[in-house]
Amino acid sequence: MPEAMSPAADTPLPDFETLVRFLVNPFLESPEALKLDCETFPQRSRVWIRMAFEGADKGRVFGRGGRNIQAIRTVLTAIAQMSGYSVHLDVFGSATGTGGNEGEEESDRPPRRPPPNRRPVPRPSR
Repeated sequence: MPEAMSPAADTPLPDFETLVRFLVNPFLESPEALKLDCETFPQRSRVWIRMAFEGADKGRVFGRGGRNIQAIRTVLTAIAQMSGYSVHLDVFGSATGTGGNEGEEESDRPPRRPPPNRRPVPRPSR
């Protein structure tokens, strides 16, 4: 991918696709299933990255409490700001296109069971 010049500075725009692969691949059991799409909008100084991977890898990529994905976003934001850009990362649930985006994390969980029907406990009469 050729490097584009940033409108805000004379520094070249980093190769975000390679950077995301470098940051995410250690968490994936099947790195070849990672799908990335990077769009650059030079007029608005913005980079939009869409990432999808297998649902089994979701827990490792997000990490406990979302720490891993937040660290990845922090690195991407820092690199983008050095070039005068802002970055937006969208994470989709499945590389095959069957999952929702990260705001729909519960779609990978089994549906909740309703609470069991409980009968009232008879009270002794007075």
